[in-house]
Amino acid sequence: MKKKSRHTQHVFIIGCKGIPAQYGGFETFVDKLVRYRTDKSICYHVACAVQPEDYNRAQARYPYHGAECVVFPWRRLGSARAITYDMDALRYFIHYAEKKRIEHPVFYVLACRIGPVIGMYHRKIRALGGQLFVNPDGHEFLRAKWNAAVRRYWKYSERLMVKHADLLICDSRNIETYIRKEYAPYDPKTEFIAYGAETVPSRLPADDPKLTEWYRRHDLQENEYYLVVGRFVPENNYETMLREFRKADTTKAFALITDVSEAFLEQLKERTGFDKDPRIRFTGTVYDQELLKKIRENAYGYLHGHEVGGTNPSLLEALACTKLNLLLDVGFNREVAEDGACYWNKENGSLAALLTKAEQMPAEEIQAFGSRAKQRIEKYYSWEYITDRYEKIFSKRSKTCVE
Repeated sequence: MKKKSRHTQHVFIIGCKGIPAQYGGFETFVDKLVRYRTDKSICYHVACAVQPEDYNRAQARYPYHGAECVVFPWRRLGSARAITYDMDALRYFIHYAEKKRIEHPVFYVLACRIGPVIGMYHRKIRALGGQLFVNPDGHEFLRAKWNAAVRRYWKYSERLMVKHADLLICDSRNIETYIRKEYAPYDPKTEFIAYGAETVPSRLPADDPKLTEWYRRHDLQENEYYLVVGRFVPENNYETMLREFRKADTTKAFALITDVSEAFLEQLKERTGFDKDPRIRFTGTVYDQELLKKIRENAYGYLHGHEVGGTNPSLLEALACTKLNLLLDVGFNREVAEDGACYWNKENGSLAALLTKAEQMPAEEIQAFGSRAKQRIEKYYSWEYITDRYEKIFSKRSKTCVE
């Protein structure tokens, strides 16, 4: 007797800038989700963005590790372009599913940008027998870069995304708790699935020209620098880290890998005087992932000041690569690292004291922190584990689609 073939589960992903990943967390997540797929009955369709001048209709579709990537041009609308990009992609994918008569499609929207219009789209998704999944991301409405009006929009949009989602997939238990409590009247259905990381060492040898040239250019040496990698925004606490590092009793350097904005940089100069400290080096960005991994591995310690958001990708990557991690003491960070890191707060002298203590830390203690950190990643944050969780959710939920 012939075995019945399994139903193909179509999953449409909206909200990342595109794959292969060249940008941030969502892009890396989607890239890994596609690369690590084991359930061949799942078919991913991924929205990808390009600049309007680079858009070519004839090349608007391409395969990537079994996924179908569909390209949409950004609209020339400044920061609002992300909203129209999500709308364009969701509208197109709904029409595509309708035209192809796809059964029980899942539409997974990353972040809460399109709340004011999501109700309309959700009705169309229901009419298809499909479901709307949403990743609420972090507390975008708290980010200092937004003015009061934009923050109000983010909060309003988040509320409507939560209201209409059939399932909210949170990458942090803190975010999941917040969603359930803040929007209890909507009785939101949630699942916790974290972001992932890899503990595989960098393939770059110690004498690779890319590494040695980067060290030469920034006057750095292996194991003689502290490191920060992250977006150059106030809520990542660059001001606190710079001010405290200046007070710390260390001869090691402080390398900051970030895409610098001149206005914020000038503000930090005025407030911290970091430009008078020769130990502090702003190095710009590093997009070569193998090189970045090697730089992390060779750091004496990693500083993490993020306080807004869920499971932060740069934190996971640091725990996977760097032995000694010094983290801002907030729920998101403790949830991830537990006893695999040291913690500081924003009080005057807290980080400076921890840095001074780190200088005296025996090698065995540093090694122990590194081992515990990697164990956390391997057990709870490996991409294999994360992908398996997602595939089970996609398959399970598709069998109980909304009526």
